[in-house]
Amino acid sequence: MFGHRSTRSASHAGSWYTAEGNDERCASVLTAELNKFLDKVGETVEPYPIQGCKAIIAPHAGYSYSGPAAAWAYKSIDTSAIKRVFILGPSHHFYLEGCALSGCKEYETPIGNLPLDLNTIKELKATGKFESMGLQADEDEHSIEMHLPYVRKIFEGKDISIVPIVVGAISQEVEAQFGSILAPYLASEDTFFVISSDFCHWGTRFSYTYYYPEPAPSDAAGIRLSRGTGPSQSYPIHESISRLDHEAMDVLTVPPSTAIDAHTQFAKYLARTKNTICGRHPIGVLLGALSALQKDRDIKPELKWVRYEQSSHCHSIRDSSVSYASAFIRF
Repeated sequence: MFGHRSTRSASHAGSWYTAEGNDERCASVLTAELNKFLDKVGETVEPYPIQGCKAIIAPHAGYSYSGPAAAWAYKSIDTSAIKRVFILGPSHHFYLEGCALSGCKEYETPIGNLPLDLNTIKELKATGKFESMGLQADEDEHSIEMHLPYVRKIFEGKDISIVPIVVGAISQEVEAQFGSILAPYLASEDTFFVISSDFCHWGTRFSYTYYYPEPAPSDAAGIRLSRGTGPSQSYPIHESISRLDHEAMDVLTVPPSTAIDAHTQFAKYLARTKNTICGRHPIGVLLGALSALQKDRDIKPELKWVRYEQSSHCHSIRDSSVSYASAFIRF
């Protein structure tokens, strides 16, 4: 009974990512899959790993969909000095007005378990700002779990601990407050942050059909497609989705923007487009932390996008897709 209460099981293994056969075979198949994703990552303007990399933004869908895109973020990580990894993900299954911490001592993955940093979690609880998450809520949520095998793989053979934080539906002001709490940890040389987010969820099944009728640089207002209002023949829906997502990615790119300005402009962008970026609040907390470091320590962060993909290309109102974007942050 104690083990059940203290260890979060890999509850999405076997459905969202590989877990088949006995434990040894499962581990070898999943390891091979992750290696394949990482090996296919192409060259960027500078060699991997990225020196000074302190955080990544990466997607959390099933590995058959977003695993390849996530690899671009994970290959950015310089693991040499890291001992502690914060993982911030959105809440999909329970309403949360703040941020919640796990009550577990260990998280299971098919390729090796990850211990939680209980001292850090105790420090965060002592602030009085964090809620506690029950085991059922913990295991129902996939946004953090989908990063665990990647974290275990990238830090293979290294003695690390994790600090999982589920971020609820919070305002920009509250994002900044939590960011200020987490900023000293982000600044620590031995600490890394993983921010879990997919980008646009488009289609009637997501109740989101925002569409730009013309490509950029047109300033024509976006509209909502319906069965009675279709897309332009000359501008496919998937290209409009890409434009929509890249608007957010451009807003979040630092520099030319500062972290403080990026946070403000991202909130305005979300209010205008209602883009279904499910990890918008974890991203907001990261921006809050970077803003605090910029203001208090004159740290000048860089946020750079390295990959963008869509699960499929939408052409009609009957189609649907989810977008995946990967970035690294360094300072």
